[in-house]
Amino acid sequence: MKALFIGGTGTISAAISKLALEQGWELFLLNRGSRNTVIDTKGKPGKLVEINCDIRTEGAESIRAKIQAAGGGQPFDVAADFIAFTTDHVAKDFDIFKNLCRQYFFISSASAYQKPLSSYLITESTPLANPYWEYSRNKIACEEFLMAKYRECGFPVTIIRPSHTYDERSVPLGVHGNKGSWQVIKRMIEGKPVIIHGDGASLWTMTHNSDFARAFTGLMGNIHAIGEAVQITSDESLSWNQIYQAIAAVLNVPLKAVYMPSDFLAQCGNYDFTGGLIGDKANSVVFDNTKLKRLVPGFCAHVRFDQGIRETIAYVLAHKDCQTEDPEFDAWCDRIIAAREKAVKELGNR
Repeated sequence: MKALFIGGTGTISAAISKLALEQGWELFLLNRGSRNTVIDTKGKPGKLVEINCDIRTEGAESIRAKIQAAGGGQPFDVAADFIAFTTDHVAKDFDIFKNLCRQYFFISSASAYQKPLSSYLITESTPLANPYWEYSRNKIACEEFLMAKYRECGFPVTIIRPSHTYDERSVPLGVHGNKGSWQVIKRMIEGKPVIIHGDGASLWTMTHNSDFARAFTGLMGNIHAIGEAVQITSDESLSWNQIYQAIAAVLNVPLKAVYMPSDFLAQCGNYDFTGGLIGDKANSVVFDNTKLKRLVPGFCAHVRFDQGIRETIAYVLAHKDCQTEDPEFDAWCDRIIAAREKAVKELGNR
């Protein structure tokens, strides 16, 4: 079985690449070669082939020719694009992969589901509409383009909707700066207060990338998944208070939480909290994964959040390259927290 991944070295795709090789797939990675070294092939029965080209700058016909040459002119069982974000991207993929793969995966996003939600319980039939986040609207447009091609000419698309998926390199949080989550972890270690959006009571779902990979590979080559949209998440629901408390417990520090309304955060600072919070994390979400479990019998997420986050924090603390400091965000947090404390003090004295 042959699979071709575009951008197969990210948080989600690296785990899938690793597992596909363990399962014996012949895996072709098409990317610029900047992170290929994270895919370890030692002891794995599968075969890894690299195709070095830039999907964004090279023409569709040129890329198609390289793919055909690498694959011996035979169609791929699976093609998956992990870095497609706009209709231009998927339109180019269609030009490249029409008649060249038996199943094409598009990675959409659970943030595409309607905001505000009409029901906390989300299934694949939940309407798609997100007026707050262009990222999500672009994903919706991609889905619509690909499903139109499926209806018009049988293009064998499978749409995947991940929610918040994490790995060992970054601690998943609700409020952080543009350089990732390390600065928040550093604040916790230093005994400084950290910002939690809302009152911390809304529900969220964290999925470890190893669980995501097991579900995804179960859909690879699965004829019942063609023409379908499938969400892949854990079944574990956590409040943001529980998420931050679990992180603090691993760090062995008290959690000093400061609660801020999401709409207030969205108006204060150069951070995309309108999309990232109001259009996503500020909403309570619980996923009904019945469809995934029907398509992949026996699937169940194995990594509980308190277990997965322990491994993630241990890795981050042991690797300096995962500790990118963000003094601008740190100062912003101090200003916002000080402003809140001042307002409470002034209003409380009246």
